[in-house]
Amino acid sequence: MTEAPTGTAIVTGPTVGGIGYFVALELARGGRRVVLAGRTPERLAAASDAIRREVPDADLERLLVDVSVLDSVRSAAGRAADLGPVSLLVNNAGVMGTPYSRTRDGFDLQMATNHWGPFLLTGLLLPQLVASGDGRVVTVSSVGHRLARHPPLHDPRSKPGLYSRWAVYGQTKVANLLFTFELDRRLAAAGLPVKALAAHPGLAGTHLFANGQVGRAGGAIGSIYVAAQRVVSQSAADGALPVLMAATEDLPGSTYVGPSGLNEWRGKPVVVGCSDLARDPDAARELWELSERTTELRYP
Repeated sequence: MTEAPTGTAIVTGPTVGGIGYFVALELARGGRRVVLAGRTPERLAAASDAIRREVPDADLERLLVDVSVLDSVRSAAGRAADLGPVSLLVNNAGVMGTPYSRTRDGFDLQMATNHWGPFLLTGLLLPQLVASGDGRVVTVSSVGHRLARHPPLHDPRSKPGLYSRWAVYGQTKVANLLFTFELDRRLAAAGLPVKALAAHPGLAGTHLFANGQVGRAGGAIGSIYVAAQRVVSQSAADGALPVLMAATEDLPGSTYVGPSGLNEWRGKPVVVGCSDLARDPDAARELWELSERTTELRYP
């Protein structure tokens, strides 16, 4: 892993012990000014304190944002304008396999958190990414994108007759890749000094799976889920390595990074492939246009 370049990086979802936390930690260790962007002041404070125990002179900021709520994203982007140029945005915040629930905007929680919010945040921060002169957007996807049989192009406020949490999760993760590749195409066509890449952590021992199943990683049942996951997964710190590679290595836009091992579950980070659906340019264009209508933001 090369040393992280300098500049301001925004990392969403930096809860201690998760992928975003370890990404933020290593970026701070490499000299970045890191903006921790998350839902609660308490979790942001905990992440900041934990990073400073490892890197006492870390240059850290905090940005309160719930990426599942569009007004929260707009408000956070307004406050982020004071940060000046942003050279890196890591769209890491996400949920996994949650039961059906609707956000205050009327969206499915998984789709709102994993795609609509990151799409809007990226667009609102794009002027600051351009201002850096060498901006980069890294969006965290999943091997679960291969579960998707079609892109999520339905009415985002429609209520499903039958809700399959894992099928929808797969759709959100293929949306991450469709978004990344279409964003990179549009940035290049517009001649803007920003590129988009994606990464996935393989099977990483984080709180996400337990949160999705029982609503928490703590307690007796949540602890069982966490322990069972860790038997077959790599550590969250190792799961962060593909994201760090996408964020810091000299790679072209539209690169997708993941673990090198069997089924991409674990191992050293390498450039990996994805499903044919994830590379479908027509699906990417349609999802982009739907995303613009849904978030009421057109870019680049």
